[in-house]
Amino acid sequence: MIDAGEMKVSTLRNIDRWLGTGITLALTMVCKLQNILRTHRAGPVKKILFVKPAEQGSTVLAHAAILRATKMVGRQNVYFLVFEENRFILDALDVIPGRNVICIKTDSLVSLVVSAMAAIRRMRSLELDSAVDMEFFARASAIFTYLSGAVRRVGFHSYAGDGPYRGNLMTHRLVYNPHIHTAQSFEVMVEALNHPAELFPAFGMPAPALSRSALPTFAPQADEIAAVRSMIRELTGQAQPPPMILLNANCSDLLPLRRWDRHKYVQLAQRLLVRYPAVYIAFTGAPNEQALVEHLVLEVGSERCFSLAGRTTLRQLLIVYAAAEVLVTNDSGPAHFATLTPIDVITLFGPETPRLFAAPCERSHVIWAGTVCSPCVNAYNNRQLTCRNNLCMQLISVDEVYDKVCAVFDRRVENHSNGMQAAI
Repeated sequence: MIDAGEMKVSTLRNIDRWLGTGITLALTMVCKLQNILRTHRAGPVKKILFVKPAEQGSTVLAHAAILRATKMVGRQNVYFLVFEENRFILDALDVIPGRNVICIKTDSLVSLVVSAMAAIRRMRSLELDSAVDMEFFARASAIFTYLSGAVRRVGFHSYAGDGPYRGNLMTHRLVYNPHIHTAQSFEVMVEALNHPAELFPAFGMPAPALSRSALPTFAPQADEIAAVRSMIRELTGQAQPPPMILLNANCSDLLPLRRWDRHKYVQLAQRLLVRYPAVYIAFTGAPNEQALVEHLVLEVGSERCFSLAGRTTLRQLLIVYAAAEVLVTNDSGPAHFATLTPIDVITLFGPETPRLFAAPCERSHVIWAGTVCSPCVNAYNNRQLTCRNNLCMQLISVDEVYDKVCAVFDRRVENHSNGMQAAI
């Protein structure tokens, strides 16, 4: 999997806050002086750029919106700006051509600046007419949306101080609605391109239906499947991939309050191994989590428990998902991109709400304590945390997760729903 060597999220947030505020203010003044908000000069929508640098999970939620854009202007006329380490999910979705993905590197400050300038030049050379800023209130995405050169720009606007200031750089300024699912919000943003700018913030469009079956299924190459089969055979000692349950303990989660206690994962694994004598438990994780994950495996103390942390690319991880029956994870990227495979996903929610961020998939199952202080992370506070005691996660018991895993696993066995497993 991708290593965590890229620039720390806290650094990117500080750049966005301290440098981004000044830049958005300056660009807002330029925007007013140029009087480019007259969108009647924009003409029809022909080329659409999505700006969504971070968060692979949210990119999966944007699938329906991207698909809507391709129907509007054609697949070859839809573009996407993303951090390089996050383009993987766009390749897996395969909804736009790979050459239409514009990447920004974040492995160092120099790389960030150089690749950002290159991305701006590339965007402007495309002569885009429309851009959609899919970040909620990030300043950097607003800056890139404006500098793309698109005359028609859709994004959330901080009316009456309802969110962090990020200038006045959008022509179609939407009010963020925290009562509709994120996937629906993304679709609304695309539809806004077809309406006059002066209409907003009022927008009478009903929320689109939330589809629970529209995601594509990841299709790996034969050599990729063979490589994963060989790896699983080596780790399990089994000639054929055995029934597997995956646990994503997320030892280096960027939002630590989303973590479920690692010792609970150990207890869960031990109980599942006792109940299902033929099942193997695999812990997944990034390379920087490898040592901690291997320690968890040692705590479980079973030959049928092993670590995949740091052993797979992201594409290989999707193949592992397809070979397994159930994934247990907190609210993070894997909860979303695992839905591109036939696996059942059990997601543990805490500081954020499943009502907005749960994967809209029939094989997605949610466990949420629903404490009165949750959700405390939202678009308006730019996902900044003041809580230091994640009771919302602590109140999720091993018993509750165990019961859910058993119910899902037993149903899959009964229905013989192995999905891609037979091919792997």
